[in-house]
Amino acid sequence: MANPIRVAIIGAGIGASHLKGYRALPDRFTVSVLCDLDQERAAKVTDGDPSIRIEPDLDRVLADPDIDIIDICLPPHLHFKVSMAALAAGKHVVCEKPFVSSLHEADLLAEAVQKSGRILSPVFQYRFGRGFAQLRALIDKGLAGKAYTSSIETHWCRRAEYYDIPWRGTWKGEQGGAVLSHAIHNHDLLCYVMGNVRRLTAFTATRVNPIETEDCASIVFEMESGALATSSITLGAADDTSHFRFCFEGFTAESGKAPYTPAEDTWHFLARDPARQAEIDAVVNAVPEVHSGFAGFFDALADAIEGQGGNEVTVADGRRSLEMVTAIYHTARTGGTAELPLNHEHPLYKGWTPK
Repeated sequence: MANPIRVAIIGAGIGASHLKGYRALPDRFTVSVLCDLDQERAAKVTDGDPSIRIEPDLDRVLADPDIDIIDICLPPHLHFKVSMAALAAGKHVVCEKPFVSSLHEADLLAEAVQKSGRILSPVFQYRFGRGFAQLRALIDKGLAGKAYTSSIETHWCRRAEYYDIPWRGTWKGEQGGAVLSHAIHNHDLLCYVMGNVRRLTAFTATRVNPIETEDCASIVFEMESGALATSSITLGAADDTSHFRFCFEGFTAESGKAPYTPAEDTWHFLARDPARQAEIDAVVNAVPEVHSGFAGFFDALADAIEGQGGNEVTVADGRRSLEMVTAIYHTARTGGTAELPLNHEHPLYKGWTPK
């Protein structure tokens, strides 16, 4: 673009990481505003950058004609309201996970996006990195074949002090626990690789800290392709690791254990037929370095805003992630299995938080 896309970040918590992502793409973005009620915290995040205005008033930001994107980094219970207001103001929207708190809100936002002609992109930055790009390249080359199984481990450590922030660990403030706030990225990657979920069953428990929401879970997925997957989640591990293993007809792909940047970690690809290992290695080695994490996410968004989309995260992707969350909480409470997709007749369509 001739001029960088102008961004206002709303919230200086995870917003600090978003700012780093935008700064890695100076030809595509400029962050003009950081909006936070805690102006001292916001000033620390900007590190005195005179080009970024510290603004406590969200309404003034929304009314600013010089802002193209509203990037929402607020607590989850505020996401829907602010996203709707930003779309109504004619802005593109980036929204941290979970981008809303029910399938009903997701569908209302999808309608608002269509009417506004703007883009809303839920944040799933885990998709972006060279290791994951190598896996996608192998699939695109037709070397994967039939998908068999996958296993996901989201084994992180969250001690009592993590919950000193009052809204964390509560249904009202955080909207959910480890399933929603921690493993949601990894479940997005599962579907990004293996397609949509046909049905699932889940167990959840609170075993690590005295909180309202769950901090452990085990989930079994059947994908639309017939492939099977498992997800093991805990916030009671000794350290933080995320681990993926995908077994295909043509090869097995295994990630490293980087907890928050799995796509950037070193992946290993082993051919089931040793005679084809060289072919797989050639494809893997030919994948160039790419923008990773938030920078990769924002780079794909810029492409979409310029009319060259295809890799950006969409509202439909965000809804799919919440569909899994809804089904997981429902089956954990009621037993049995949940058939996907879910529509307005599902008992948790308007929210999974306990009444």
